[in-house]
This record gives sequence, structure tokens and C-alpha cells, in this order.
Amino acid sequence: MTTATATGATYQRVVRSLGTGAPVYALLAVLLVLLAFTDIGFYEPDRFLAFVKRAAPLVILAAGQYLVIVCGEFDLSVGAIVTAGVVAAAEVYGSFPGAPWLLIAAGLLLAGALAGLVNGLITTWLRVPSFITTLGMMLILEGAVFYWTGGSPHGRLPQDFRQLGRGTAMGWLPWAVVACLAAGALAVLLMRSDFGRTLLATGDSERTAALSGVRVHRARVVAFVLSGVAAALAAVLVGGFSGVSAQAGRGYEFEAITAVVLGGVVLGGGRGSVVAAMAGAFSLQALFTLLNLRGVSGALESTVQGVIVIAAVGIGAADWSRLRRRRTHPSGGTPHEPPDEPPHGP
Repeated sequence: MTTATATGATYQRVVRSLGTGAPVYALLAVLLVLLAFTDIGFYEPDRFLAFVKRAAPLVILAAGQYLVIVCGEFDLSVGAIVTAGVVAAAEVYGSFPGAPWLLIAAGLLLAGALAGLVNGLITTWLRVPSFITTLGMMLILEGAVFYWTGGSPHGRLPQDFRQLGRGTAMGWLPWAVVACLAAGALAVLLMRSDFGRTLLATGDSERTAALSGVRVHRARVVAFVLSGVAAALAAVLVGGFSGVSAQAGRGYEFEAITAVVLGGVVLGGGRGSVVAAMAGAFSLQALFTLLNLRGVSGALESTVQGVIVIAAVGIGAADWSRLRRRRTHPSGGTPHEPPDEPPHGP
């Protein structure tokens, strides 16, 4: 085996191990290099960990959104769950100032799971498209928050609760980073389990999965529940980092979907990596940070997200094999077409 052949084989193994996430890993690397050139002090430990801490809620949301998308559905309610979680915690503390932070956080996770359960049951048993179901849940939660607070939350979050979003473990490692790493590890283990393979099979072909004995409805309901739990955990981090706001989770649902699409996950389900989805979230946060450092208005973030979604989905849907065939056969024929023969005479 020549050196060139060995190098080529190694390259192919690396590409196969990266899977569909290879482009987003490359993009993330490029963005991190550009950030280093744009801001020389970006990789100082405190500043880099602060960047990861800001990205942690979106990374967790992307992991939850991935579970729903890979089985062929959508969850547009996660941003509203974040907002409702932050506001509910503040209002509860306003009435019960001495409530243990662990109890409030557990209550938020349970509420997020309940919202996800409702989304999953309506989508599977009533056969309402998940886009409509979760859009309705988003509007319900946003309306409930506005009615409850009058548009201006009155409670506050105590310091011990906010430690999860802005405090550090061992004096240097932000708790948000710990939560992000833990959520990522759990998502990876989940996707390597039988349940993860069930989700992929369900998204790839619902009918085939059902005929194979897969409980399709249960798998999708569990995916929605886990997405709701991820949104509630993100609410705990956002509340600790940013404080109380009636707009705390606004736009997070679209950012999470953008991150998942950027990670190469197919919107129809059945293909994609949860690690790549989380890398997509980091890439999105890195891109927004780079634009901010370059003086680009934050008002363009939605525009950037729209371009990313359209471009990523368009590239993923392109029939590259047909394009390669056309380049190989300029005349438009296929490789298996026999050459034209002149008609036989009498």
C-alpha cells in the first residue's frame, strides 16, 4: 500500500466517522479561528467559558429538538416553555421567598415534561401535525404568561437559584457548562441505545418501523417529553444568566431548529447526529458573537438564521448523484444507456 493510498484510506475513515456532521464541524472550526483573529483575548479561560455558558441553553435546546426532528416531527413550543419557566419561577419565589431552589428547578422540569407529554399525545393519538400542535402550545403558553403577569413579571429569582445559570463549580467551571456537558452525554448515550435506533427508524419510515414491531407513537411521545425537559432545563439556565423577563425564551425555538438543520439533520427525520446538532448550536452562537464583534446589528440575526435554514435544507435536498452523472455524461444519457445504433436495413 502506497503512502497516498494509506492517506486516502485514513481520510475516508475520518469522514465516515464524522458522518453528516462533517460540514458543521469544519464550519465551527473556521468560526473559532476567525473569533481568535477578531478578538485576541477570546480564548482567555474566563472569556471562553463565558462564551460556552451563553451557548449552553441553545445547545441543550438543540439536543432536545434533535430528538423530535429525527423521528419526523417539530417542536415549536420550546421557546415558550423557556419563557414560562423563568416567569413561573419568579412568580413562585415572589409568593414563597424561602422555597428551596432544588424544589423549584425540579418543578420546572416536571412542568416541561408535562408540556411535552401533551404535545406528544395530541400529535400521535389525535393525529394533529406537530407543527400545528406545538405552535398552538406556544401561543397558549405565551398568552398564559401575559395574562398572569400583565406583560411585566413582578417576582424575582434569588441568588441560590441563579447560581445554576451564572455561578461556578470548583471556583472556575460554570454550572451552565456542567449542565451542557451532562445533557450532551445523556443525549449521546440515548441515541446509542435501542431507543435511539427506534427514533431513527421511526423518522426514516414510520410504516416500516411499525411493521417491525416498533411502538412508533410511544417513541414520539417520549421524544416530545424529553424536548420539554430540555426546554425546562434551559429555562433554569436562562433565568440564572439573564434574570426575569417576559421575553426570556423568545426566538429560541427557531434558533434550535436552525442549529439542528445546520448540523446536517434531515428535517424529514431518519438521519443525523445529535453531536452535530449541538455543534450546530455552538456554530450559531459563534457566528452571532463574530457578527457582534464585527459591529453587525443584532437585528440581522433572524435574517442570518433564515439564510442558514434555506441553504442547509437546499443543499441537503440536492441530488448530487444526478449532478455527478451529468458531469460525467454531458450528453444527458445515463451510464447504463446503450449507445445509439443505426437502424438495420432490410
